[in-house]
Amino acid sequence: MVRPSRPDLKVVGAFNPAVIRHDGEVILLLRVAEAPSVQDSEVAAPVYDADTGRLEIRKWPRDAKSVDTSDPRVTVVDGKTWLTSISHFRIARSTNGIDFEIDAAPAMSAATAYESFGIEDPRITLVDGTYWINYTAVSPYGISTALASTIDFRTFKRHGIIFPPPNRDVTIFPEKIGGRYAALHRPMAGEPGEQAIWSASSPDLIDWGNHKYVAGARAECWDNFKIGGGAVPFRVRTETHDGWLAIYHGVSAAPITYSLGALLLDPDDPAKVIGRSSEPVLQPEAEYERSGFFDGVVFSCGLLAEEDRVRIYYGAADGVTAVADLSLDEILAGLV
Repeated sequence: MVRPSRPDLKVVGAFNPAVIRHDGEVILLLRVAEAPSVQDSEVAAPVYDADTGRLEIRKWPRDAKSVDTSDPRVTVVDGKTWLTSISHFRIARSTNGIDFEIDAAPAMSAATAYESFGIEDPRITLVDGTYWINYTAVSPYGISTALASTIDFRTFKRHGIIFPPPNRDVTIFPEKIGGRYAALHRPMAGEPGEQAIWSASSPDLIDWGNHKYVAGARAECWDNFKIGGGAVPFRVRTETHDGWLAIYHGVSAAPITYSLGALLLDPDDPAKVIGRSSEPVLQPEAEYERSGFFDGVVFSCGLLAEEDRVRIYYGAADGVTAVADLSLDEILAGLV
C-alpha cells in the first residue's frame, strides 16, 4: 500500500519506476500520482505554487459548460488544460527485487515553476559513482526534461532543465561514447513531423547537442503511431550481437495500445540502428495491463540486465507497477 503524502489527497497510481542496484538492494524510484479528494459535483486540479512553495487545489463545478472532463488525465477549463493528478517520486527498497518496502514520504516532489504540474517518469543512470536521475517536468510552460543527482538516495541535488519543451522520454547511457555522454530523447514534434527517438551528446550531462534522428514509427507494424524511449540502454556483447540495447515503447493506433520493443544501436554511434524488434517483447495482455487509469499500456523506465535475464519493471495501465523477466537471447533473436 502506498500512503498519500497528505490527508486531502488519494493515491491513484504508483507506476513507471526507475530501477537501480544500490548497497545490496534493488531501488525503485516510483512515480506516485495523487488526486484531490473532492465531491462528485466537483473537479479539481493540484498545482504546485513556486512562489509560496505550497501545493494548492483548484476546483470547478463538474457540470459547468466551460469544463471538459472527457479525458480522465486532464480537466480543460475555458480552453486551459489542468492535470487531474500530480506526481512525485517515492523510493521502494527490496533485497530480492520482488518484495518491496515503500517509503512513507516522497523522495522528490515538485519544487520549481517548471514542475508545477508534477514530476514524472524518472530514469536512473549510474556514472562514476553518482546516480543521475532525469525526469519529466510538467507545467503550463510545457513538458520538459530535468536532471537531478544523488549518491545515497537520501538527499538529491537538482541541476535544472536539460531538454526544454516539448521533450520527454530521455535515457542517459551509462558510459561515454566517443568521449562524450550520450542520451536518447523524444522531441514531441507537431505537423509536419513525428514523435520519434533522437540521440544527443554532452560534455557534462547538462548541455546537450549533436542531435540526430534515430528511429520513428513504422507503418503497418505494432508501433505504427508513435514511439519513445523506455529503460536506460545497456551494452550487449554476444557471439552474434554487439551494441547498446534500448527497450523502448511503441504505440499502435485504433485502439491506442502501448507495447515494448527493443532497438540495438551501434556501439560507437547510438544514432545508428543495427536491429529492431519485429514484434513487441511485452504487450498488454493481463487484466491489470488492459484495464486501469489508461487502458492498454505497458511502459518501462527501468530494467536490470543480468546475464541472459532482462528483468523489466513497468507501469501497467498507468496505475500499478509490474515486473517481467525476459530472455536476452529471445529479445536479440527477434531483431530484424
